[in-house]
Amino acid sequence: MIGYRHRMAILVALCAAALAAVPAAAGPVACVGPILSTMREAELYIRASEDDWAKSVATNDASVVARILADDLVWVLDGELLDKTAAVAAAAAGPGPFVSNVPNAVTVRFFGTTAVAQGSETWTKRDGRRGMFVWTDTWVNRGGCWQIVAAQDTVVPLAH
Repeated sequence: MIGYRHRMAILVALCAAALAAVPAAAGPVACVGPILSTMREAELYIRASEDDWAKSVATNDASVVARILADDLVWVLDGELLDKTAAVAAAAAGPGPFVSNVPNAVTVRFFGTTAVAQGSETWTKRDGRRGMFVWTDTWVNRGGCWQIVAAQDTVVPLAH
């Protein structure tokens, strides 16, 4: 069995590779979230946004997804690659299979104008299946606007 540190190293490497594959933005990216000036404001915003995104899985609130994901997002969701357009469309499509998705713990670490948020969420589907998302999101500050540029989620089934 792969140890926790090894799994985290693999996840960070995957996010770094995904981020490296993203071409530089051609120009300024429009910010649909608040412009934040301090690291404390940024941490509070990132934590609240991660909470909002987790809850939106069950509520299908596409406005949350549109606000926090950068236009050049690369998202690895349980082995599939998604971009922002696909993520917003999926959220806007209406009721999905989830009846709840509750955030557990979130850790946020800053590296200059980049922040790495890691955490997990516990979900229940309409058919009664339960599981967790274990994830790593890479946030970048572009002119005071913090958005996710790389995300990686792994689905972990739980026993009924």
